[in-house]
Amino acid sequence: MIIRKLFKFENAHVVRGCTSERCKYSIHGHSYKIEVLFESNYLDHGQMVYDFGLTKLMIKELIDSFDHATALWNKDDKDYLESIKKHSFRWVSLPVSPSAEQFSRIIFLMVDKLLSQTQMANGEKEVQVHSVIVHETDTGYAQGFRDDAYSKLMGEINLSDIIFSQQVKDEWSDPLMWDKLLENKIFINPAPK
Repeated sequence: MIIRKLFKFENAHVVRGCTSERCKYSIHGHSYKIEVLFESNYLDHGQMVYDFGLTKLMIKELIDSFDHATALWNKDDKDYLESIKKHSFRWVSLPVSPSAEQFSRIIFLMVDKLLSQTQMANGEKEVQVHSVIVHETDTGYAQGFRDDAYSKLMGEINLSDIIFSQQVKDEWSDPLMWDKLLENKIFINPAPK
């Protein structure tokens, strides 16, 4: 069975190397809609694949890190990167260009890692990310699957190369959440009451 959770954020970026001059030479923003699709062959004690309420915790915080932020490609012009970091409190530095396709891969990897390090508390079994759909506009989206997220052909993404600004981290419920995720710490879902 597959379930879907929708998240939203506003983000600015430049996508170097693309065909459109507006896109590759100008900072511009989008109202992103992110669909994370989860799958499992099992249902938990509440007869759910994964309680939607659980997605409002750390998964939402990770995705919300991109809200009202500028997504930066760490290989972009150094003066541009320094200027954005100097004039904006909220930014995320990525090891890939921030296209919708790469956003789908990055978000897949982040949520997949978080799920793999989460101790379930309500009988959830084998819950996995099925895919991530990134709606960049009302008419265009990219959908990334497991093979895409981990594809060497598309360029490997190392999560440790993703850097969140201090302001972004300070707004998390646990400012060390990303460090703990990278250190393979276990996260424990709240038990049902």
